[in-house]
Amino acid sequence: MKNNIREIRKHLKLSQDELAKYCGVSRQTVNAIENAKYDPTLHLAFKLASVLQVTVNELFIFEEN
Repeated sequence: MKNNIREIRKHLKLSQDELAKYCGVSRQTVNAIENAKYDPTLHLAFKLASVLQVTVNELFIFEEN
């Protein structure tokens, strides 16, 4: 699943480590999500959206295979 996390995170001047700490995950998890290597749980998706001050729909781009 594609996402806009990197762009929004950089716009807010947050590092991956800072975002990870706010969301209670590791920096590696944030990196994997940003690079579409890992799809977050629904709970984490909402937490990311909350920290980044956007909706889940603004954060993630659903593409059917």
